[in-house]
Amino acid sequence: MTAPLRIGNVSGFYGDRLSAAREMVEGGDIDVLTGDYLAELTMYILWKSKTAGRPGYASTFLTQMKEVLGTCVERGIKIVVNAGGLDPKGLADALRDLAAEKNVSPAIAYLTGDDLIPRMDELRAAGVDFRNMDTGEIHDENSPTPATANAYLGAQGIAHALSGGADIVICPRVTDASLVVGPAMWKFGWDMTDYDRLAGAVAAGHVIECGAQATGGNYAFFSEIENPIRPGFPIAEMYADGSSVITKHADTGGMVSVGTVTAQLVYEVGERNYLNTDVTLDLGSIELTQEGPDRVRLSGVRGQAPPPTVKVTMNCVGTYNQAMTFAIPGDDVEAKAALAQAGMLEALGGAEQFDSVNFRLVRTDQPAATLNELSVAKLVATFSSYDKEKLGRRIFDAAMSLALSSYPGIYFQDEKQQRPTQTGLAWPCLIPQELVTERVVMPDGTTVDFPGSEKKTAEPAVIVAEARTFEGIEGPTRTVSLGEVFGARSGDKGAHANIGIWGRSDDEYVWLREQLTVERLLEIFPEASGHEILRVELPNLNAVNFLIRGLLGGGAASGGRFDPQAKGLAEFIRSRKVELPVTLLKEKSR
Repeated sequence: MTAPLRIGNVSGFYGDRLSAAREMVEGGDIDVLTGDYLAELTMYILWKSKTAGRPGYASTFLTQMKEVLGTCVERGIKIVVNAGGLDPKGLADALRDLAAEKNVSPAIAYLTGDDLIPRMDELRAAGVDFRNMDTGEIHDENSPTPATANAYLGAQGIAHALSGGADIVICPRVTDASLVVGPAMWKFGWDMTDYDRLAGAVAAGHVIECGAQATGGNYAFFSEIENPIRPGFPIAEMYADGSSVITKHADTGGMVSVGTVTAQLVYEVGERNYLNTDVTLDLGSIELTQEGPDRVRLSGVRGQAPPPTVKVTMNCVGTYNQAMTFAIPGDDVEAKAALAQAGMLEALGGAEQFDSVNFRLVRTDQPAATLNELSVAKLVATFSSYDKEKLGRRIFDAAMSLALSSYPGIYFQDEKQQRPTQTGLAWPCLIPQELVTERVVMPDGTTVDFPGSEKKTAEPAVIVAEARTFEGIEGPTRTVSLGEVFGARSGDKGAHANIGIWGRSDDEYVWLREQLTVERLLEIFPEASGHEILRVELPNLNAVNFLIRGLLGGGAASGGRFDPQAKGLAEFIRSRKVELPVTLLKEKSR
């Protein structure tokens, strides 16, 4: 049997634990070191960095490499990362300089072809309308100006670079899972029609792409983890048949369990068919088995042909936003908020001069509070304009002018932080695969192109009727928090928010399947009313996933919500009171 390929992840986002690479390399054996640095928001952040004359790549990767590059070269550990961002060549050059300082000579390749900004006119001439997947709008001359437009490349270029002798592959915007799929293709010689194997690698890649979230980080049942403070980063042991084992180095914090892996599998997903540039993964086919301490096997994964299109995320230049937060203590909160709103608009000369004005009353005050701080509500006044000159000092001055002439008890929170901030507007769209060409620049400077080809549309996943039943579902109930029994994780998918909710027994899943309908979700989360909600059952994972379309407005970079990436939404849902069968609560106590 071919030995597994041990792929360790050392970054789940731009800003993750800097010591993770050293911990991974020094903690035990791995064959490939990967890191995921890019989110849709990150591409906008890197654009702002690049336009300000700073690097357009994830510079923290270089910080990590200062600690481990020499060791990786010495031990033959391959490195595959998407830290290249908007400037993969620049990062490759910077890494060569670092290697020279370390007196090592790794073979460095990098990928290009994802950046569509220079090709916008060409693609429009070819019939691409850049239709927004969320709103249906066509991007034209009247639309917001695009800052970035990057297609999600696949794994072919990574596999080719490794097969051609590259020690390090620097990627721009590739699918997150490609960082695992590419090395697995190289190691095991898979071709582009080995759909089940490719899908297995996508599943493993999706689990480890967010770093310590797979090993107990942000886990709903964190109190069950013996050492939750500093979870180790995850390792995917890939096998030739496409199965995998998720694990971590011994003597590191956190844990790897069916629960922690399930939590990551239902994170930032939508439909049961999980679309990837190289393959379509059936999320419902994944079987999880606790193989031993900190070892969870993923098997039975099914895949089919990739979709005919490639996802492109444009980040458009948004408005400048500025906010002031009014503290409202005591009673008569609504009347005080109305007085502050009217005073603010009068002081500024009306709302019409701005592109948008939003007043949001946040009821953080508690009835009968015994501490001053607990009696305070917040009114957040946000002003948006494409013209930065309409904001700035005048917003602050308008608020300050009310300090002695508005509601009783008025004061402001964080006023020193409130300066105009340019926002970005996420604009996801699709283009035909055949219009995207992936280019690999090999270590010797030669290039190899992988033109996209026309693909067929993936068929819907086959859903087999569930036979499981729960006799206690109609029995006596008790009012408890949903999280008393169920785990959940939430995140963003552009303008949408997902909430994956799972149980840990057959009975718990049957309750989810039968009781947690869209209508029931709206009862406990009325804020989702008016939004289209997709509900997907994943019986192999004992989970139900909800995708709430449009909940996040213009996406994370627009800054339109307190929790713009919906990271805390799952815990809010778990805190909501529901009627649960007493038998489920007894199961939990056992």
